[in-house]
Amino acid sequence: MQTVLIVIHLMVVIALVAVVLLQRSEGGALGVGGGSGFMTGRGQANVLTRATAILAALFFATSLSLTLLANWNRAPKSILEGVTPPVSTTAPASTGGGSVLDDLKKIEEERQKQAPQAPEAPAAPEVPRSQ
Repeated sequence: MQTVLIVIHLMVVIALVAVVLLQRSEGGALGVGGGSGFMTGRGQANVLTRATAILAALFFATSLSLTLLANWNRAPKSILEGVTPPVSTTAPASTGGGSVLDDLKKIEEERQKQAPQAPEAPAAPEVPRSQ
């Protein structure tokens, strides 16, 4: 059914483009309208205007029916369905109900254990002051 409607829709679109291109230009804003042409009588203008209106109505009808047909078989879906929470790769997982500050303290303790302790520099000898 959807394929048939798509084919009808495409035929209506092609016919609508052809009918619009056959109409006589009345504005002449671009300087390309006017002169003698394929259909120049006033009677043809009424037929082309009516054909344009009918084809436009068919275009909207087929567009709406294609939209309704596409949504007909689709089951309602929650926007939250299938959403997974983001996983943080930079911070370690919390270990047993502690707060973020507890985790930061543990990280700092691990860094201090892993880093080699630099030997303390000897204190500078005191220089006697002269009075």
